[in-house]
Amino acid sequence: MDKKKIIIINGPNLNLLGKREPEIYGASGFEEYFLELQKHNSDLLIEYYQSNIEGKLVNKIQETEGKFDGIILNAAAYTHTSVAIHDAIGAISVPVLEIHISNIYKREEFRHKSIISSKCVGMISGLGLKGYQLALDYFKTIKRKK
Repeated sequence: MDKKKIIIINGPNLNLLGKREPEIYGASGFEEYFLELQKHNSDLLIEYYQSNIEGKLVNKIQETEGKFDGIILNAAAYTHTSVAIHDAIGAISVPVLEIHISNIYKREEFRHKSIISSKCVGMISGLGLKGYQLALDYFKTIKRKK
């Protein structure tokens, strides 16, 4: 059986991990961590995409249809504002797991509401970068859609 394909899609400002507010987001950059994820999950094919631009994130979500078995989505600030990302998730059959490095419920009140959650299979929030591994573990356990 061929390997499941999972894509990690990160939204705005996550290209600054390791530099931006390390007390919230940690001191590691995502690219280094992504290499570790690939190394420790050789039973999966994992791709990574990051953009600060909402429309590019919508395009990437739409492009996953028929190509991926799952999406790990950290929409970052767009989590709280983007009806377009919500609608893109709803328009595809690929399951999306929402992830946040920080605990959004321990932050500013405007971050407590996720517009995209209702279209996602679940959410991981507040476990740092380790949440990405937990999301991969989840996708390992679910059956592929036919």
